[in-house]
Amino acid sequence: MLDWAGYFQDFHGLHITPWSPALALGLVFSLRYGRVTWIPWFVAVLLSEILVRGIPESLFTTILISAGLVLSYIAMVEVLRRQITNPSEVLMDQKALLAWFTVVVVGTFASSFLYIALLLSFNLIPSGEWGVALSRLWIGDCVGILVTMPFFWMLFEDRKRMTRGLWHWETVGYLALAIAMLFIAFRFAEIGNFQYFYLLFPPIVWAAARQGVAGAALAAFVLQAGIILVVRSLDMVPASVFGLQILGAVLGFIGLFIGVVIDERQRVSAELRQTLHLAAAGEMAGALAHELNQPLTALSTYGMACEKMLDQGETGERLREVIGKMVSESFRAAEVVRRLRGFFTSGTTQLESLELEELLQAALIPFSTKSQQQNIELSIASPTRHMILADRIQLEVVFRNLISNAFDAVSEQTSGQRYIRLKVSNELPEQVHVLIEDSGLGISESKLTHMFEPFTSFKASGLGLGLAISRSIVEAHGGTLFAEVADHGILNLILPIESIGRNAT
Repeated sequence: MLDWAGYFQDFHGLHITPWSPALALGLVFSLRYGRVTWIPWFVAVLLSEILVRGIPESLFTTILISAGLVLSYIAMVEVLRRQITNPSEVLMDQKALLAWFTVVVVGTFASSFLYIALLLSFNLIPSGEWGVALSRLWIGDCVGILVTMPFFWMLFEDRKRMTRGLWHWETVGYLALAIAMLFIAFRFAEIGNFQYFYLLFPPIVWAAARQGVAGAALAAFVLQAGIILVVRSLDMVPASVFGLQILGAVLGFIGLFIGVVIDERQRVSAELRQTLHLAAAGEMAGALAHELNQPLTALSTYGMACEKMLDQGETGERLREVIGKMVSESFRAAEVVRRLRGFFTSGTTQLESLELEELLQAALIPFSTKSQQQNIELSIASPTRHMILADRIQLEVVFRNLISNAFDAVSEQTSGQRYIRLKVSNELPEQVHVLIEDSGLGISESKLTHMFEPFTSFKASGLGLGLAISRSIVEAHGGTLFAEVADHGILNLILPIESIGRNAT
């Protein structure tokens, strides 16, 4: 049926027309189902020669030529299968798209050359017209694949996405625009003059930009079908059709390229969000382990105390008091787990009134032994106490990240004074400023530009996610996190404050 639809302006009654969509369908089925499609493909080509074209040559010659044609198509499929690791990844990215395009262009030229050579050997075309026959067959097959194969491929490989897009209002919009542009392009242009062909680009760019490869494939298919209908109705001369088909192939490929880029961008964005979420979960798990350690330790201590009291025969108020403390600690642990679940499901934060200096002291505890072992001065200075509304666990993740990075920077210093100093001040109204200084090498202008970007790390073993996560958490609390260019490490963290408390050092 596709052969019949594309069979017009034939060349000496042969398998040579300006558009061959049937070949695209054959490639899709062969890529999808493998060798089981070879015989049906050959039968389909043979039936097309008999029923559609009326075979100007003998049956034996037709069988031989059809077999040679199908074998050349099968070779194209096998090359394409080797070029792309997984056939399901055809048109998945720019590399796959270019590989597919190259195989199609080269493969259709090779198959067309073989077919024309067979026709010449059987004297089925004049020897002086082999060049015209080769160009027409090559362009017809090439355009047929480039324009229709993506549509068939999406229809079989990602049917849900294709059918879902068909019912979207934007699909109706760009298809209506495509029909309108086709009418304008051919209604107001002379036959063979394509000065309005650029009008066909907006609908396919719209489709590709909004729906990726699926939209580009559908729009290209509809535009090409419209072009074919116009060519048939206007009975255009072969030279005009040839030029129009070249423009159609370029139109389709540009649309597919835009669609592939859009799909890649969306896929990378989703993977990045997932990676950042998992990395943040890992950071949160470290903080939660610290938070759960205290209630679990207390629970075990109270439990042993209860056992000792029971052994001593205690059943009164003291035992009830210890059991009450166990219940309180279990509630505390449950609250930590509940907040973890909330973070995983919706990324919510549990704001509470906290003393910033107490939070900083808690974040420094895991580093106290390490600082003594490495002879690093670790200090915190704050003239006043500052109350903030924050999620304790999330801000501990931030402070531990920043202090850990400072330790890594200071550890690289082989000599001289090693220090990490935290200074808390409130020069800005209703904001508290935490300055983290270290005696490391500092941040250069080039590093400063990219240091907070995901997957940017200046450490050999770093993933480059700690600072990106820390900045996201700080910004979620209404604050800012930034570094300064200097000959030593300087990081600034600014948070909104709830109130200022008593003097302290």
